[in-house]
Amino acid sequence: MAEITIEEVTRFGDEIAETIERLLPALSESAVYDRELVRRIVESEATHLYAARLDGRMAGVASLVVYPIPTGIRAHVEDVVVDGSARGRGLSRRLLAHLIEEANERFHARTIDLTSRPSREAANHLYVTSGFVKRDTNVYRWQPGA
Repeated sequence: MAEITIEEVTRFGDEIAETIERLLPALSESAVYDRELVRRIVESEATHLYAARLDGRMAGVASLVVYPIPTGIRAHVEDVVVDGSARGRGLSRRLLAHLIEEANERFHARTIDLTSRPSREAANHLYVTSGFVKRDTNVYRWQPGA
C-alpha cells in the first residue's frame, strides 16, 4: 500500500521548483515555467501551495487562494495536478480534501470555488463527488491585448 501525505509548502527550494516545472505541462499548454514565480507563490500570504507525496516523492500539487472581501473570507482552488505516473491512487482526492479542510478549519472561508473545463471529465467527477456544486453563473476573463 502506497503512503500518501499532504503538506503545505512553506519553503522554496529545488524540490518544489522542479515538481512545478515537471507538472506544468499537464496544467497548461501555454504556460511558461518561471522559477521566480514559484518562489513568490510559496512566499505569498494569500496563496497556499500544497504538495501530495506518494511514498515520499512529491507527485502532485494544488493551490488554495484565500482572500477577504466585504461578504467574508473566500477561497479558490487552483491548479490541482498529479503526475501521470501517480494517477489512480487517490492523490487528487486526498489533496482536494485537505484543501477543503484547510479552507474551512484554518481560514474559516464562507465558500470555496474552483473552475474546470468540461473536457476534464475525471476532474469534474472528482469535484462533484467531493461536494462541489456547479453554479449557475457566467465566468468572464479579461486578457491584456485580447
